[in-house]
Amino acid sequence: MPRVKLRRFTDNATRADIIEPGKPQYEQLGGRWRTDFFREPHPLTLEVGCGKGEYTVGLAQRHRSRNFLGLDIKGERIWRGSTRAEELGLTNVGFVRMRAEALAAQFGIGELNEIWITFPDPRPRDRDIKRRLTSPRFLALYEQLLTPGGLLHLKTDNAGLFDYTLETLSARAGAIVERFTRDLYAETAPEFAEAQAIQTNFEGKYRAVGVPIKYVQFRLT
Repeated sequence: MPRVKLRRFTDNATRADIIEPGKPQYEQLGGRWRTDFFREPHPLTLEVGCGKGEYTVGLAQRHRSRNFLGLDIKGERIWRGSTRAEELGLTNVGFVRMRAEALAAQFGIGELNEIWITFPDPRPRDRDIKRRLTSPRFLALYEQLLTPGGLLHLKTDNAGLFDYTLETLSARAGAIVERFTRDLYAETAPEFAEAQAIQTNFEGKYRAVGVPIKYVQFRLT
């Protein structure tokens, strides 16, 4: 393992804002994130597949009266998010290293108020449909963990995943699509302002070569 990566993994093991396997709190915070992890018991937003944490940190900067968690399986990625949050002095943000499939083991029923899914792997092969983060399998999981009527967002550059998501929501009883667009940054309506406010490095690269960003906001009731 490269020396820099090893040092970052060592940092993660000592950082209070990162929860990962091997730490005493891992698998013990379900239902108690607001009270046992964060300083204030504010509403809780989760970013699934947070990568380097740009979006999680950006949301925490914009909404100081809410708590935010970024989830990713890559320790080096969440080290970057943790480092940025520390530089900004944010206390309403944290990170958890785990796979999205194991969400039910880490969060209590109705514990989340909001979920962001930002630029996930589109899993284009048919055999990987169930691994898409907007597949029926994951939607059922999100519904269990969200408060009734909790809000969900998807941002993606991938047209195939976006169309699949809209089709899946259309076929799902109780799914309410509040707004969607196939070109987020062409929208001028204030309803899209929150989704436009934060742009990751990955997102900027796609926009720079003319790839429109797709966005949908929905609820599962």
